[in-house]
Amino acid sequence: MTAVAPRLSRGTHLGYAAGSIGTAAFGTVPGLLLLYYLTDVLGIAAGLAGLVVFAPKAWDVLLNPWIGSRSDRTTGRWGPRRPWMLAGGLALPPLFVLVFAGPGAPPALAATWVAVTFLLAATAYGCFQVPYVAQPAEITDDPGERATLMSWRVAALALGILLAGAGAPAVVDAFGGGRGGHLAMAVFVALLLAGGMLGAVAGTRHAPTLTRATSEGRLGATLALTWRSRPFRVLLTGFVVQALGIGVMLAGVPYYSEQVLGDPAAGSLLFAALVGPAVLVMPLWLRVSRRLGKRTGLLASSALFAFAAAGLAYVDTGGTGFAVALVVLVGVGYAGMQMFPLAMLPDVVAADEAASGKRRAGVFTGVWTAAETLGLAVGPGLLGLLLGAAGYVSSSGDDAVQSSGAVLAVRLGFSVVPALFVLASLPVLARYRLDPVPAPTQEVPA
Repeated sequence: MTAVAPRLSRGTHLGYAAGSIGTAAFGTVPGLLLLYYLTDVLGIAAGLAGLVVFAPKAWDVLLNPWIGSRSDRTTGRWGPRRPWMLAGGLALPPLFVLVFAGPGAPPALAATWVAVTFLLAATAYGCFQVPYVAQPAEITDDPGERATLMSWRVAALALGILLAGAGAPAVVDAFGGGRGGHLAMAVFVALLLAGGMLGAVAGTRHAPTLTRATSEGRLGATLALTWRSRPFRVLLTGFVVQALGIGVMLAGVPYYSEQVLGDPAAGSLLFAALVGPAVLVMPLWLRVSRRLGKRTGLLASSALFAFAAAGLAYVDTGGTGFAVALVVLVGVGYAGMQMFPLAMLPDVVAADEAASGKRRAGVFTGVWTAAETLGLAVGPGLLGLLLGAAGYVSSSGDDAVQSSGAVLAVRLGFSVVPALFVLASLPVLARYRLDPVPAPTQEVPA
């Protein structure tokens, strides 16, 4: 029996959406700046720097499903999700600052500091992100209300990506670059993290908890449970392949700006062009979703991203304007690639609930966020390995002359490599099918 869900207040809509400013900041800035900070500020070899970026986030593959399972079984007057969100929201901001507050030398010590503090930061982020993504399935059973909640979240996500992605490099430049500029940037991002995440905890305090979720408990059983859902398996696989390409591209922004365009300051402009279209084109992708379906919209947006990204391989030094125009097209596709999976995941969770009679939102979102984090973390690592293999010369503040092979690796890493990953996801996503879920029967309890 499903009870009639009360309408959520506008404060709950805005409060929940605020959390996406925090998730956008942490999901964007490390992929955008951390690899460059390691190679060109701390002077760490590109291959080792790629491993430092990848290893702490790979931990989330085990951590996030565990958090999802534990939060499913959490009880108390705060509900199953908000205690975990509060813990993550309090711990992450100072830990993020510590990532950029370590020693500058020797390189081995600097790399160890970043690896350890980034591991702790990724752990705190998981404590917030997993229950945050699961929360909408439990605070309302009304599909229309859920759609409203998600529309606010998508808008806040785009705003957070723009603030963090364009603001973080600008703060680095404003404070003179180097270690000092990156530390100032970390403080700026920490404020976004704290405001967004703690705002979500406070903003959802009056939201009801309508249904308790049920978890399989053991990690192995949890992974097997989610993998048995074919729609989830297909959607997750395609999403992770795309995340790899996006991760490579985000990490390549500062390298492409400096080595290909010859304009280090163009990084902020490129990032704004990538994420800025999201707010403007969201109505377009919503119309595509209503007329042609979410799967078709995801395939179309992915194809646009891939072909526009490939065009960036042909931009020459001084062609910042041409590059920005292409990145705007990439951004239009990227907006759809973010919106459609975000809308399709609740459909999959609802279908599983209808088939099993149990709500397992924490389990599904734990696996989903773990895979997303891994994909975005592997991307910069792949770029680091590519640059290392091409002979990219790391430096600690001095301008290093790069070989033609290293510049070519930067060019391909920002254009062709992301395009190939996204194109590879298309045959997978084309197999996505989901049977319609019957609308829940709503009854007023006696």
